[in-house]
Amino acid sequence: MSTDTHRAIDAVWRIESPRLIAGLARMVRDVGLAEELAQDALVSALERWPETGVPDNPGAWLMATAKHRAIDRLRRSKLQQRKYEELGYELEDWQDDAEAAFEAAIDDDIGDDLLRLVFTACHPVLSTEARVALTLRLLGGLTTDEIARAFLVPEPTVAQRIVRAKRTLAEARVPFEVPRGPELGERLSSVLAVIYLVFNEGYSATAGDDWMRPALCEEALRLGRIVAELMPREPEVHGLVALMEIQASRARARVDATGAPVLLLDQDRARWDHVLVNRGLTALDRAEKLGGARGPYALQAAIAACHARARTADETDWARIAALYDALAQLAPSPVVELNRAVALAMAFGPAAGLELADTLVDEPSMKHYHLLPSVRGDFLFKLGRYEEAHAEFKRAAGLTRNGREREFLVERANACSRSLAALKHE
Repeated sequence: MSTDTHRAIDAVWRIESPRLIAGLARMVRDVGLAEELAQDALVSALERWPETGVPDNPGAWLMATAKHRAIDRLRRSKLQQRKYEELGYELEDWQDDAEAAFEAAIDDDIGDDLLRLVFTACHPVLSTEARVALTLRLLGGLTTDEIARAFLVPEPTVAQRIVRAKRTLAEARVPFEVPRGPELGERLSSVLAVIYLVFNEGYSATAGDDWMRPALCEEALRLGRIVAELMPREPEVHGLVALMEIQASRARARVDATGAPVLLLDQDRARWDHVLVNRGLTALDRAEKLGGARGPYALQAAIAACHARARTADETDWARIAALYDALAQLAPSPVVELNRAVALAMAFGPAAGLELADTLVDEPSMKHYHLLPSVRGDFLFKLGRYEEAHAEFKRAAGLTRNGREREFLVERANACSRSLAALKHE
């Protein structure tokens, strides 16, 4: 198989697998079986597409193939005749126009297959960790390794969570539906966590050759907007939408012409999507007007809004951002929040203040393999003129990241430290 074909299939899978699994889950009422059928279709694509080429509508091809496999699976296992007849009738209709059928996904609050999939995977019979891991796997098409890095936990732990979660859902016969009434609110927090983690994987890919995966950001935004319409009186839903809208507005400015990362303070703000900025600010205003204490997403959206409202990087209100991170750290404490707070403190009060806080995280077990800790410490050390220490931190960060673009960026930061150190010695 050529490298180009392999990359094309991988790209198609990343984009199409969530809808494929969601549509199959609605049909077979078993998310584990739906994923297996989707994987079977992927194997068929790997076998056929190198010879025939990628179809004009690869999603429709995968769906039709998976539905045929579903029919075969049900026939072989001799499941209930009624289910077989229902599935066969449905397939017969879909075969008339596979492309139209695939594109006809319902995009409202109750009928959306992807939203059903999220709420099913977030059922209370699963632990919170299992809910999020399973939905990231099914919705985002992420590998267990990528999910593990998002959670800062070992890969085998995530793999076990996913296997057990699918088994639990099947054994409990969890219905494939969007819950209503009180149960909807109970599952909302884990659903929001899933959506934001999917967005984050698209915003800063944990692995691969690309800095971003825009399709995942778009899918997370779409789902967030759907949930916002489903629960219009929930401020945190609008807070999450606001956060994602504002962050997504920077997408075009986050990479240069070669695809290399561009840090926030170095971005050309004229390239930000101001339609998305305005949508985000409107969603944040909607969240705040609903009253009550700000939740974690609304606080993060308020931080993002500080950046969005600043016409230039120099106009950023870092003191306010630091104060918002203080509030976030009290409400939802975590090592990652503390690291972000360290960055805000450094910008507001100098790199020494940020380094002091970042140094407290060095012995935190969950941060041992988190590449952003040495990256941030390296930046602080560089600004303090401690180039040799900064070089070591950037090299360590480059060794920890799985993203090719980010690795190149961090290696260049390390090289800059070496150049600064050499210049200092020659003075």
